[in-house]
Amino acid sequence: MNTAIIIDDEQPARDLIKHYLKNFPEIELLGDYPDGFSGLKAIQEMKPDIIFLDIQMPKLTGFELLELLEDPPPIIFSTAYDQYAIKAFEMTAVDYLLKPYSAERFAQAIKKVQQQILSRKTEKPHVNNLVATLETNPEFLQRIAVKTRHKIEVIPVTNISHIEADDDYVTIHTGNEKFLKEKTMKYMESHLDPAQFVRIHRSYIVNVNQIARLELYQKETYHVLLKNGTSIRASSTGYKELKQLLNL
Repeated sequence: MNTAIIIDDEQPARDLIKHYLKNFPEIELLGDYPDGFSGLKAIQEMKPDIIFLDIQMPKLTGFELLELLEDPPPIIFSTAYDQYAIKAFEMTAVDYLLKPYSAERFAQAIKKVQQQILSRKTEKPHVNNLVATLETNPEFLQRIAVKTRHKIEVIPVTNISHIEADDDYVTIHTGNEKFLKEKTMKYMESHLDPAQFVRIHRSYIVNVNQIARLELYQKETYHVLLKNGTSIRASSTGYKELKQLLNL
């Protein structure tokens, strides 16, 4: 017996999955949830074997939800948008159901997820190829979801002043607040709009809209002063890229 939950903001979509699941008595449905926040809590508390997950949801998207999980179970995405397929497989999706889908197509997805659970395979070469494609053509982030001790924060990238390297994490600074995110600087650099964010140093990415001025610190050494008063050193390469972007 395997367990599952459904996370989708559309009631008809949740009802359809529940209807199709009646043909699979070996899968116990633990619950269905209309948003990412309640779904995330259910995953953490009940630890289901399978998640049926929508992508485009208000408050917290399916991708943002998965980024907050340390070890997500097998995922079957169910969405009306085919442009997210590559990123879905980056998030270790077992299958990608494009709405509307038939009972036969649903059964194929169930068969695939059951095979994965039985085999416990973690290496998926086809997924790795899709990830490589995504890394060279990333979709720029519009917001970033982070998990704090007490709640989930969804940060619009326009609110970010700068990002700082922190071992295997990054620290995201917004005004007087800062948030830890388990991502690399390379990932952040490639997934943020280069017209707005510049990596000025191996340890710093800045939002150009938050820059107050550039200051000469020592010979050929510059500091970037942000509007919130933070001063960050820029490498020579980073300074040149910043000058070019700002047309200085």
